[in-house]
Amino acid sequence: MVLSKLLTNQTVKYEKSFHGNWEDAIKLAADPLVIDSTIDKKYVNSMIDNVKKEGPYINIGSEIALAHARPNNHVKKIGLSFLKTGNEINLIDKKHPIKLWFVLAAIDNTSHLDVIKELMNILMDSKKLDLLLNANSQTQLLNAFNEPNNASK
Repeated sequence: MVLSKLLTNQTVKYEKSFHGNWEDAIKLAADPLVIDSTIDKKYVNSMIDNVKKEGPYINIGSEIALAHARPNNHVKKIGLSFLKTGNEINLIDKKHPIKLWFVLAAIDNTSHLDVIKELMNILMDSKKLDLLLNANSQTQLLNAFNEPNNASK
């Protein structure tokens, strides 16, 4: 499982009371990838600039955002980080409230597809999605990612 190597104590965060806007949420969600040199701050700025230009296209489901930018030289390796906020943060406007903030770092157009596939399997599993949305600690979030998929039962 690729996600178990990417979503760890270092890359999964929980913020009970987040006092910032959507840009701050993306920055905080991306911090672990900046700290471990998976990406640099220019990649973070690219993700934010893309949303400003293209709108809330990173809103991939109810309360879920997958921030990313085109692969470029500001990405050193494939990475995924995650922030869950206890409160909803509006992505651009009130039509796009988000609690689950994923940041994807891709080095090319294809090598990250297994990561996306695994992540989508989790987010399409209603039990796992409920666990993520209702989690109130980093431990609960990590446990939710490591639960077996309903489809595999």
